[in-house]
Amino acid sequence: MNSAIIHSVLVADDNALIRNIVTDMLKAMGFDVSEAEDGEQALQLYRSRRFHIVITDWVMPKMTGLELCQAIRADDGKLAHAGYTYIIMLTSQDSKNDTIVALDAGADEYLVKPVHKPELQARVRTAMRIIKLEAIREDHFEQVHRASLMDVLTGVHNRKFMEERLPLEIKRTNRYQRPLSVMLIGFSQIDKFRKEKGVFATEQLLQATAGVLRDSIRQEVDWVARWNEYQFLVLLPETDVGDACTVAKRIKLRVNQLVIAIKDESFKVIALYGVVGFTGNQGKGDISLSKLMEFAQQALEKAEGGPQIGAIKLG
Repeated sequence: MNSAIIHSVLVADDNALIRNIVTDMLKAMGFDVSEAEDGEQALQLYRSRRFHIVITDWVMPKMTGLELCQAIRADDGKLAHAGYTYIIMLTSQDSKNDTIVALDAGADEYLVKPVHKPELQARVRTAMRIIKLEAIREDHFEQVHRASLMDVLTGVHNRKFMEERLPLEIKRTNRYQRPLSVMLIGFSQIDKFRKEKGVFATEQLLQATAGVLRDSIRQEVDWVARWNEYQFLVLLPETDVGDACTVAKRIKLRVNQLVIAIKDESFKVIALYGVVGFTGNQGKGDISLSKLMEFAQQALEKAEGGPQIGAIKLG
């Protein structure tokens, strides 16, 4: 085992002698071991913290090993410390039917008592190989999921992320009756810019703007996403329309200073900011994402041709 990572094992058996023997063996292998004298106590411990392996007797008071297996599998994915738990069943029942019943209940391994110590050690090592492979799989899945919510070109979140996040923030805003604003950011005459300056210059503009937005918001509080091809959306929880406009002014100053240099040419583009916000109200239904974005688009249109910042406060 990797000495830098201590894996935990829960041993459940009403026989104190067997518990001690198994616990001593596991501790000698470098595991952090907890003990339970019945299935009910074992389930309480399991739900209180992360256990990589559970070694349980079949016949125990209050809750059997089979019931414990079923309860653990029913909890899979529900606990804050969720992660795959490998279950080894120890029992004196050695029929094929008993093996099938134990495996169907959720056990991964089935060993007949009296357990041969080297065999149990080998099964535990097998369990750890599987747990490590499962951890690699889960980490890969998490990386893929995170990547699916990011915009490859600009490095900020994408529309899918915001379509998931914004409705949750709207619900939270109404529940706690707090302010919430969003800022839709576009560019004046962007189609003309792309046609005259090309795709590369346009991508440079988007990347530079995304960098300014990332640096201008509160980390882990505000969120920025590329909403569509030429627009960004900034989510500003706990921010009323007035404060959101102040944020927009700060961003505007920085974006106005951006210079896109391509070979011997330098370009500047004017960004536009549409701000819409409201204060949550438990008595009102949640505004839909599409309706909120409709107002944001209207605010953005107000910004065209002059102030660069348009704002709408919803009642």
